[in-house]
Parts: sequence; C-alpha cells; structure tokens
Amino acid sequence: MEPMTPELLTALASGTAGAAGQQLWTSLRDLVLRPSPVEPTGTPELDALTAAPDTAQRTAWAADLIRILVERAGQDPVFADALRTWQEKPALATVRTTGSGDVHNTVSGGRQQTAIQGRDFNGDITIGG
Repeated sequence: MEPMTPELLTALASGTAGAAGQQLWTSLRDLVLRPSPVEPTGTPELDALTAAPDTAQRTAWAADLIRILVERAGQDPVFADALRTWQEKPALATVRTTGSGDVHNTVSGGRQQTAIQGRDFNGDITIGG
C-alpha cells in the first residue's frame, strides 16, 4: 500500500482529481469525522485543508492531516483498519496515476502545423484524416 502524500490529498481536496477524487475525498472526510475515542482526530486539519485558498497552504494542511491520521491510526485499531481500507480503494490507484490535474504545455519556435495539448487521453486521436 502506497503512503498518502500531501499532493494526493491536495488534489482530492481541491477537486482537481475528477469525479473519482470527489468520491474519495467524501469518503475520507466521513472517515475522519467519525466519532473517535482518541485525540487528535484530524477534523481541524481537514477543515483547514478544505478552506485553504491556495496550493501551498493546502499542501501544508495536507501534510499535517496525514501526520494526525497516522497518529490516530496508531492509537485506534478500528480507525486504522478503516483507513487501510480507504487507502486500498481501486479509485485511489487511478487518482495516484493521473496526478493532480495540472497540465503545463508549451509550444514554441518554428512553425507548428498541428499541436494537441491535453492530459490523460483515452482512445484514438485522428488528425486530418
């Protein structure tokens, strides 16, 4: 099982991970908000991550949230099992593979007749045919 990363949680929280990411974020939020016999729970960090206005702040809050979730899992075996189940969801592997959604394309110099810019193409692309 791959560890959670701040970049992954930032992508989920910011909505750049698509529909699968939104579902994963909702399920993680539900998991964090479950009543807990231990402190800290991660709820303030989750809320701050959700409300953060920019990527740098979201990434910092995501790192804090990961630290808290690992600590909580170490103290609460039921939470640890639920977190492990969440991390093993097949959709999470897809989000890890496709990344945060950022695309940075540059076309410069020379004379380009055709340029295709995008991300995560699926299927055939036919140009001029």
